[in-house]
Amino acid sequence: MANYKLVATSAMGLEAIVAQEVQALGYETTVDNGKVYFEGDETAIARTNLWLRVADRVKIVVGQFPATSFEQLFESVKALPWEKYLPVDAAFPVSGKSVKSKLFSVPDCQAITKKAIVERMKQHYKRLGFLDESGATYKIEVSILKDVATLTLDTSGAGLHKRGYRQVQGEAPLKETLAAALVQISKWNPNRPFVDPFCGSGTITLEAAMFGQNIAPGYNREFISEDWPWMKAKIWDAARDEADSLANYDQPLEIIGSDIDHRMVSIAQENALEAGFGDIITFKQMQARDFTSQLTDGVMIGNPPYGERIGDVEVVEQVIRDLGQVMKNYPTWSVYMLSSMKNFEELYGRQSTKKRKLFNGFIETNYYQFWGQKSKKE
Repeated sequence: MANYKLVATSAMGLEAIVAQEVQALGYETTVDNGKVYFEGDETAIARTNLWLRVADRVKIVVGQFPATSFEQLFESVKALPWEKYLPVDAAFPVSGKSVKSKLFSVPDCQAITKKAIVERMKQHYKRLGFLDESGATYKIEVSILKDVATLTLDTSGAGLHKRGYRQVQGEAPLKETLAAALVQISKWNPNRPFVDPFCGSGTITLEAAMFGQNIAPGYNREFISEDWPWMKAKIWDAARDEADSLANYDQPLEIIGSDIDHRMVSIAQENALEAGFGDIITFKQMQARDFTSQLTDGVMIGNPPYGERIGDVEVVEQVIRDLGQVMKNYPTWSVYMLSSMKNFEELYGRQSTKKRKLFNGFIETNYYQFWGQKSKKE
């Protein structure tokens, strides 16, 4: 097998969690803004695509070089060993981005990159005319940051947040990768009760269930690199067999999701059925302030409404006040809330043990963490 320089991309603020996930699979990492670099073979490509809960994509780094002129870009791209990755009939669309660089015209950078790869391929495969691009797809990106170009090849295809279970979603869905990060930051384990009082379409509870039973998040979906001739079917079969053997489908879980909107509760139930958790997660229509439990040492994780629309702020503020009041009755429970409300702690009535800045899409939020007391039974 060959060895590749790989990069797992992530949302800002989640790089450390993605690095931990990559390390847990046995690979050494180097972290940069929004990127976790590591090295591995074809098996590593399959395993990271299947297992990474928080990363956005897994890409191969084909090359990196300074690029301050179009000529330099063309020659440097052409010098890369594209034939190592692309067969003669490869379809290879090129996307691009440029930040703080002399080469700021993205369409021009894309066109020059494409032309350079075509020239390299024609030379290697001894072709005179056009390349027909009728085979498997290889998505290439040229990214130029501060006059340094990085050429990558996307092994994932659809973003890794697309687990395959979400049939329907609400109007402001939480990305599955961010939901998985919220669960991991909480240090929840499957022996503790889990509640999401603002469950929406059920994403956080579904990610918790997958995490709790150690189910690989990419197990039930396909990846673009499965069509590549050198990513043999036996590699993917072995990676999926490993994932299946490590899953603990019999792990009992106490997971509850509730929402004030009965339509969202129905959607969450549909998504849970699709994911195979229909009999594991309990959903109910309920306001957060009506939460009750006989259980101790639970974990509550939620993404309450942000009050983005006019007239909503007062309603959201009252929801947070009510939640703070009700959770005073459950001192052993730990509460984790993602919110864009700057006065969240004041409304909740308690200073958070920790808070962490995260981006929910383009919205800047804080993940407020209120740790519970140890119960007497421990």
